[in-house]
Amino acid sequence: MNAYYSDIRPQMHDFASRKLKAIRIIKTLENFLGNNKLKKLKILDVGSSTGIIDSVLATKLGEVWGIDIDKKGVNFAQKNFKYKNLHFKIGSALKLEFDNNMFDVVICAHVYEHVANPKKLFDEIYRVLQPGGVCYLAAINALWPIEPHYNLPFLSWLPKNLGNFYVKVFGKAKKYYENPMFYYQLKNLVKKFKITDYTVKILTSPKKFGYQNPPIPKFLANYLKYLTPTFFWLLTKNE
Repeated sequence: MNAYYSDIRPQMHDFASRKLKAIRIIKTLENFLGNNKLKKLKILDVGSSTGIIDSVLATKLGEVWGIDIDKKGVNFAQKNFKYKNLHFKIGSALKLEFDNNMFDVVICAHVYEHVANPKKLFDEIYRVLQPGGVCYLAAINALWPIEPHYNLPFLSWLPKNLGNFYVKVFGKAKKYYENPMFYYQLKNLVKKFKITDYTVKILTSPKKFGYQNPPIPKFLANYLKYLTPTFFWLLTKNE
């Protein structure tokens, strides 16, 4: 992840879209954990950037921490969002400066493809979660034909050297930094967790989770979950 990611991705400052993402996270956690537990939760958002999402989470959840190596993003968050239960710090997702078993929930939304060592990322998430704690994972799907960071078709399907050439030729970047995974690659990466797949739930009941898409029949959603642009999983640490 770039130390100034919020500078090169203006959507990190888009209040409307970021707040909508926060509402969707809250609705998913509420469905999984129950509404009566939300105010008691201690949350860590890995990759918090400008903190807009966390500013919404802090109004509905317990204690919220946001961490990112995006220095300008974290500085923006610290300056603009001041709640007693909301904290931000600059730090690496690959070396979380928190004690073992510290959090009830860790949010990892569109982060894994940006880090140099995704296994280390999830090892750290597992470490800081309490036994029985949950990671909310929103993860890019490499099978989706339009790569969302550069809006180039089939970019994530290519070998890395061709991907680097592709983004450079189209003037998108000097190289293809991201490393998205396919369904079974990602499933293998998080195998130490118990996976509850919310992708099908969201496809079949989108409004329930804050989406405006038309609902898809469950028999079809069970196949489409492999093809959607984003996987939504709840990862539970063993008791």
